[in-house]
Amino acid sequence: MSFDLPSSLTKPGESLDADALASPPKLRKSRGYWADVWRRFRRNPTAMIALCYVILLSLVAILAPVIVGTKPIVAKYKGQLYFPFIGYLIPSWEDPLLIKIELRGRYSPQQMKKKDPESWALYPLVFQDPTRRVRKGEWPNQPGNPFGDQGKPSGYNFLGTDDLGYDVFAQLVHGTRLALLVGFVSTSIAAAIGITLGALAGYFGGWVDVVISRLIEVMLCVPTLVLILALLAVVDRATVWHTMVVIGLTSWTSIARLMRAEFLKLKTVEYVAAAKAIGATQTRVMFRHILPNALAPVLVPITFGIATAILIENSLSFLGFGSQRPNASWGTLLSSAQKNLEMWWLVVFPGIAIFTTVLAYNLVGEGLQEATDPRLRESAK
Repeated sequence: MSFDLPSSLTKPGESLDADALASPPKLRKSRGYWADVWRRFRRNPTAMIALCYVILLSLVAILAPVIVGTKPIVAKYKGQLYFPFIGYLIPSWEDPLLIKIELRGRYSPQQMKKKDPESWALYPLVFQDPTRRVRKGEWPNQPGNPFGDQGKPSGYNFLGTDDLGYDVFAQLVHGTRLALLVGFVSTSIAAAIGITLGALAGYFGGWVDVVISRLIEVMLCVPTLVLILALLAVVDRATVWHTMVVIGLTSWTSIARLMRAEFLKLKTVEYVAAAKAIGATQTRVMFRHILPNALAPVLVPITFGIATAILIENSLSFLGFGSQRPNASWGTLLSSAQKNLEMWWLVVFPGIAIFTTVLAYNLVGEGLQEATDPRLRESAK
């Protein structure tokens, strides 16, 4: 028996080699879901610029004590090595000998040389402190920080100083860590609550769905900022950690509603029925088979939630309920501008920081929404 090969497989005057028939061409491995989402996300230039800005903010938050500060990165004092800059990150880790006895928290080159002529230190790029006023003589040939109306931007104070002489640039850089920490911690709390309650409501239905849905509706009826202020009023000496927890406890409703909808849709698909047929437990079906496939749409409100948490924290700091001095906060800087409206730099620079950060996270969220939602992709064509 013989047959003719299609003309598309051979060129005129050529015959197909037997080796070619024996070894068919290799099939390309299909792209995974997340790789496909990343490919579509990269095609959005606005979202990519926003993502680069978010990464830059994260680096600034991590390296803040290296960028600006008065505590050395590493110092050799009386024959021992110290890392005083850790005090900006975790105050309890800073060596108490240097703080209370030897140097009293001041690491100026003159003071260290006076105590120990053989000492040396590697300082941050900018010698300014976010928690106190730098005085004259702490750094060679550097004057003390002005305060009040005299604290305009200058060569020593790039973005000026506030009413107490604290450097604005140092507070903005170190305040980046607080802003991102509030955003990520509070959103993580909200995501944990929203994903759990939404999954339970969508999977079990019945009275579980009714109770959780009514709870979501009650939470949506109360203004978020009013509820946060009421909860913070109950706490004695509220700290930034209390603020994070309260924001997380009041920001989970949108995540829960979306997760509930995803579970209602996915619990009826074939692979879930197959998992139940082979005896998988309800916990395994929920968290092993349904949850991984329901997480993609939830990333969008989580990203928006980070921006909202940053905005809420700065609003609370502005009103006097959030982070207070000596902790550096963008909202606290805006609040200090009320004392003297002529200090325009206390409004412009913190305002730009808050605006660009919130905008960047919102643009990243929109990019994720477009990359994960097929309906938006089709409408954009």
